[in-house]
Amino acid sequence: MAQPLMPHATAAWMVDNTALSFEQIADFCGLHILEIQAIADDTTSTKLTGRDPVRAHEVTQEEIDKGAADPDYQLKMIKGPEQVRRTKGPRYTPVSKRQDKPDGISWIIRNHPEITDGAISLLIGTTRTTIAAIRDRSHWNIANITPKDPVTLGLTSQRELDAAVAKAAKAAGMEAPTDTRLEGDREVLLQQLRAERTQAAADAQFVADGGVLPVKPLFDDPFKR
Repeated sequence: MAQPLMPHATAAWMVDNTALSFEQIADFCGLHILEIQAIADDTTSTKLTGRDPVRAHEVTQEEIDKGAADPDYQLKMIKGPEQVRRTKGPRYTPVSKRQDKPDGISWIIRNHPEITDGAISLLIGTTRTTIAAIRDRSHWNIANITPKDPVTLGLTSQRELDAAVAKAAKAAGMEAPTDTRLEGDREVLLQQLRAERTQAAADAQFVADGGVLPVKPLFDDPFKR
């Protein structure tokens, strides 16, 4: 399925300007639902500037309205941008995140030893020499390397990592792991997030109509009776 040219920026715009569910936005932008939640909660590493997919002629307002009216509706893109596919060489990583690469590599080596050095190189955007040095602990900064999830570090997306894990597991004859982090609490979480967005929209309309919202305390005093 075609994806927007700038999926994270598009997702940020949709969160702020539409009533689409997180699942619909994640599906349209090709992102993991946890990434959409992080954007909505402003917990991403950088503040994203929204990109209007309607003005970019990637989707119509009518299509967005259909999705807002039906949570199960899957948005259709007008015309997907030409996808630039990397055929060889590591991915580009911003200078500010390059120092995090060894931590991300170490996390993958520890948690997914079935992933090959070549796959890690493409996933993180590094060299096989660096990966080998971290594997045999000969890296010059090995004492300061702490395994950290590369998705949390912003070095790759959850979808790309999951795809790499599944491909490596298949090649090794292993059963690919299933993401069960949202099982059980998933619907409760989504309902809570939707309720918060609905309440925020109602509060904004109330203020626009001239109403004044009560001032909420910064914290609840546990000793107050």
